[in-house]
This record gives sequence, structure tokens and C-alpha cells, in this order.
Amino acid sequence: MKKRLLSLLLAICLLLGLGTTAFAAEAALDETIAELAAYLCRTVETPQTGSIGGDWTVLGLARSGYEVPEQYYRQYRDAVEKTVKSHNGVLHEKKYTEYSRVILALSAIGVDARSVAGYDLTKPLGDYDKTVRQGINGPIWALIALDSRQYPMPANPEAKTQATRQRYLDDLLDRQLPGGGWSLTGQGAADPDVTGMALQALAKYQQQEKVQAATQKALDCMSKMQDETGGFTCWQASNSESVVQMICALCELGIPLDDPRFVKNGKTMLDHLLTFYQKGSGFRHTAAGSGSDLMATEQGFYALVAVQRAQQGKNSLYRMDDVQPAEGGAQASGAGLPGKHSAVRSMPQVQPGKTFADISGAKDHANRQAIEGLAARGIIDGKGGGLFDPDATMTRAEFAATIVRGLGLEPEANHRFTDVKPGDWFAGSVGTAASYGIITGRGEGKFDPNGAITRQEAAVMVARAAKLCGMDTQLDPAAVQDTLAQFSDYTQTGQWARQGLAFCYAQGILEDSALEIRGTERVRRCEIAQMLYNLLDSAKLL
Repeated sequence: MKKRLLSLLLAICLLLGLGTTAFAAEAALDETIAELAAYLCRTVETPQTGSIGGDWTVLGLARSGYEVPEQYYRQYRDAVEKTVKSHNGVLHEKKYTEYSRVILALSAIGVDARSVAGYDLTKPLGDYDKTVRQGINGPIWALIALDSRQYPMPANPEAKTQATRQRYLDDLLDRQLPGGGWSLTGQGAADPDVTGMALQALAKYQQQEKVQAATQKALDCMSKMQDETGGFTCWQASNSESVVQMICALCELGIPLDDPRFVKNGKTMLDHLLTFYQKGSGFRHTAAGSGSDLMATEQGFYALVAVQRAQQGKNSLYRMDDVQPAEGGAQASGAGLPGKHSAVRSMPQVQPGKTFADISGAKDHANRQAIEGLAARGIIDGKGGGLFDPDATMTRAEFAATIVRGLGLEPEANHRFTDVKPGDWFAGSVGTAASYGIITGRGEGKFDPNGAITRQEAAVMVARAAKLCGMDTQLDPAAVQDTLAQFSDYTQTGQWARQGLAFCYAQGILEDSALEIRGTERVRRCEIAQMLYNLLDSAKLL
């Protein structure tokens, strides 16, 4: 009995000791982050756009929660706008990571990168060839930047090859070395710095088997490369940046830093990184370095912020859908318009990079971007077997379910229609769409859930949804006439549908380059995807 009591007492002491140690370590981390934040605010007094002394400092400070005067971020935003204006929206002719870095910093302070001094800074990343010609850094940072606030893949009409997330993913996977890591040249030994960045870009795509396999292979490679100090040797020297990127990679992947694969001789990567820290004056680049290095300090700072956020259960460094829109600025991506209904919300990406065999590759479909954008958010799905079936029609019930998911509304049956039974899979969506005035029946208390939806019906329903999103959908009769008169068959459309059709054409929700409206024709799945995607984009819900 005495032995049992002694064992129990020792166990309790051990647990209490571990808890005290963990608390002390967390408190030390918070203190270090506060010291670094204050140091960076003093050192980078007027942040500018640039790889040092601006973008990364702003990103780290914004994600740290450190109380920074609003004027600090305003100065940075003004500096970016000045640069963008003076260069006519072109940050660099060849290095497209310039756009990615600025997108990340702006997004971190709640500024929509698609509206900066009249320019869409995400648009260049829609050019696949120009983005990847910089090398592996191009696709890595394009993915990280676009995914940070769930920006839709920008259409770039000037591009030789329109980029998609899947193209960038495939490019990264093709560059993986046989041993599991990545390097700048695509040859030789793996580089922990580049491998860490690649893993950060892949973190949100783990539902793809090939991405998951590549990730595990890279983690095994890095575990073997990690030395007894907990760090990595790169270019014949141990430096702080290499361990920074692997720390951020584990945090983005949701892997704790004390994962047994990354603890060597009792040392974690965080332990190693802190050996470069000089209290009150930032990080050194190498152990032999004298004095702090601003690039090393900026990177070391945001790595510590990534760790802190993981410990506190917050969104990771690059998952910024928790950022509030900047005061007085353009609404951030996904925030919605000021006048939207309170029940309408942006749907997050749950399957980034999702695609279908019959819209991608050699069968690159004209509506691919819209289909993939909605599929990534779980708004629309395929027909089984990895196919989308873009030319198939859609039933009224399917449309109701799609638009309810697109607006983030909660499905709730209301038994309004006699031909919609409580047990029907679409009962909740139809009930909600009817409650919000998006859909109406076809007379005599019936909805006709299995009936095909026509182009003019879809336009009217999308216009009603747009009103919920805060858009002004009312056009005067003269405007309706002017908008529709360009189509040879507009008189064949229903009088009841013309307001909705005119709104959709005026807002670019419907493509107006065709000669006919074809209002009574059944609308195809690909067309509905494009209409809903255009609506959500205009309503700032992507």
C-alpha cells in the first residue's frame, strides 16, 4: 500500500511539474513575441512594400495580436497604393512572388487585395506561365497567397495558360525530389527552407491522396535531415531561416512541434530557433553571425507567432478568414457587402483544389474556374465517378439546394409545398429558399421539385438571391428595355422574368456576348455554376 501511495504521489508531482514547465514555456514565448513586436515596430517605423522592412513585418504583427497603432497599418497600405499607382499595377515583370507577398500582408490587415488603388493584385497569379517561370517559389507562394483569404482563382485574359490551383499543385508535386524534399533547382539534396515552404502550400490540400503521400514523404525526409540540435544544415551552415519554414510547415499541417519525428537529442525546432535570438534585438542569420539580421528577425518573428497561434488553438498563420475588414477600406474577401442579410455567409473552402475529370486536363472546360471554386466550398458536387457532367440539366430541387448552400443559409423545411415531403432530401433547402423569397411554386401549392429549371427561372432566382446579398437588383423599365433589347429573342421571354434577366446581364452574372437569351431552354449545370460563382464574386462572398 505504501509503494502504491508513493507511486501515486510521484505521478502527481510529475504531472504538476510538466504543467508548470509547459506554462512557463508558453509564458516565455509570449514574452519573446512581445519583445520582438516592439523591436520591429521601432526598427521598421514606416513599413514599405518589399521583401525586407515591410510586408513580412506587417504580416507578423497583424497575426501576432500585438497592439499596433492603426496608423502603422494605414502607412503601409498608403505605401502599397502609392507603389501600385506609380507602376500602373505592375509590381514586377518577372518575380510574381512580389504579388503574393503583398497579397499576404494586405490580407492580414483586412484589405481585399483585389481592390488596391483600382488594381486587382491577384490577377497576375492567374497567369500560370509567368508565375512558374520564376521557379518553385512562384507556385508555392501563389497558392499560399490565394488560399490565405480564399480568393477565387483570378481570370487573366492575357495569360497564355490560365492558372488553376490544381495546375500549381501538380507543378509542385512534379518538382519533388526522389528523396522526398524540394530544392530551388530541382536537383541535388533537399533544401529544408524550400521544403518547408512547399509543405505550407500543400497543407490545405491533404484530402488529395497524392498530396498527402508527397507530404508524408517530405516529412520523413526532413526528419532524417534534422540534426542533433533540432535544426538543419543548409549550404554548409546552420541558419535560422531553414528551421523557420519547417516550423511554419508543421503549424500549417497541424503537427505539434514535439512530434517524435522532429525531436532530436531532446531538442525541438523551436529550441533550435531560439538559439539565434538575441534578447531585445532580433535574430541572427547564422550561429556565427554578429548582430541581428532584419530578414532573419522578420522570419523568426512570424514563426514564433505561428507557434503561439497553434498553442492557443487559433487559425494558423496563413488561414486568415478570421481577419476583420480594415476600417474604411474595401471589404475583405469573403466578408460580403455591407447591406447583406445577416443569415447570408461566406462558405469556406473545405476541399481546395477539387476538380473533375470531365472539366480538367485535355477537357479544360470554359466554366472550370467557377465549377472548381464552388466545389472547393462544398456548394456544388459531381455526378459520381469523379465526373461533373457539365452539360446535364439541373432540377428545381437541385438548384434550390445549390443556391442555399452558396449563400450559407441553414436548411429548414417549412412544408409550404404539397409535393415536397418532410423526408425528401431537398425538403430543407426548398423550405429555406422559399422562406427567403428565392423560389416560388408553380401554382396550386406545388413546387415541381423534379422539373428542369430554365435559364429565365434561374436568372430570376439568382437576382432574388443577390438582393439577400446586399446588391441593388431593381432596374427601372427603361434600363430593363435597353439591357435586353440587344438580344433578338428577348420578346419571347416571360414578362415576369425580364427584371431578373436584365439585372443578371447588367452585373455580368450572365454572359452578354451571345445573340440570344434562350430564356425557356433548360439551363445546364456548368451555366448554373458560372452564374452562382459570378454572383458570389460580385457580392464579395468568395
